[in-house]
Amino acid sequence: MSLVVAVVGPTATGKSDLGIALATELGGEIVNADAMQLYRGMDIGTAKLRPHERGGIAHHLLDVLDPHEDASVADYQTMARAELVGIEARGARAVAVGGSGLYVRALLDAMEFPGTDAGVRDALEARVEAEGARALHAELEAVDPAAAAGIGPRNARRIVRALEVITLTGRPYSASLPQHVYEVPAVQIGLDCDRATLDARIEGRVERMWSQGLVEEVEALLARGLGRTASRAVGYAEVIAMLDGRLTAAQAREATAAGTRRLARKQMGWFGRDPRVHWLDAQAPDLLDRALDLVRRADAGTLGLATEDPAPRRTLGS
Repeated sequence: MSLVVAVVGPTATGKSDLGIALATELGGEIVNADAMQLYRGMDIGTAKLRPHERGGIAHHLLDVLDPHEDASVADYQTMARAELVGIEARGARAVAVGGSGLYVRALLDAMEFPGTDAGVRDALEARVEAEGARALHAELEAVDPAAAAGIGPRNARRIVRALEVITLTGRPYSASLPQHVYEVPAVQIGLDCDRATLDARIEGRVERMWSQGLVEEVEALLARGLGRTASRAVGYAEVIAMLDGRLTAAQAREATAAGTRRLARKQMGWFGRDPRVHWLDAQAPDLLDRALDLVRRADAGTLGLATEDPAPRRTLGS
């Protein structure tokens, strides 16, 4: 199988545009690796490219879930790897694009997926509501410090999942997390830019989301039923709070921008810890040429770990 080209990094750095450009040059097809873009109808708030914006490139794993469903990393791995097989059979190159770190790792690396138990999960969810996510994070820290270190104290969904796995398996949750070892051969290209530029891009994105009709999009989704995972997505949660009267419109916009900035820092922290990611300046005028050079070197077997290249500007991770 040809090396998968994965375009990763923080939100608002231009991953979608670079992915299309690479797919165009390489004869490729794009595999979505953004958890929220799996959902039908979640378009504006996820910055999902419209069909006419996709450059005629085939895109896979967009709009495959209804908003009332909960995305599963295990299901994503099965679907995404099937898409890789199909792309290879068509003689095309797979270009994975997205900022959901766990989904990228599920696509490329070996990962275990311990089972689930609705009763255990419901009980933990009830405790989150009663005690708060920080209390359960402290509990996780006591039994699995490595897992707690990688999960923020406000990330209730992942805290619940970690404690669920520990309860069911009797093993640390961190033991089931992927290592930095490819099961699917790939070259990862990370996009980064300085914090001031990224913050400006985020502000612009939030303004566009509102002007394009994010509020109306959320109202339509709520009318059809919005599940727990989808309703907690950045932008959607804040608009729901506005519609419920808990935030003003101005507060919802600012909260969305702040939440997006936090998401970008988290994404940079996740991808920044992976020594296999080769970082490029998202603002470089020759960005595509630099990315294609990385792909050529990877195909030739002359591209080592990113630490062998000149140090990138990882301003978001600092």
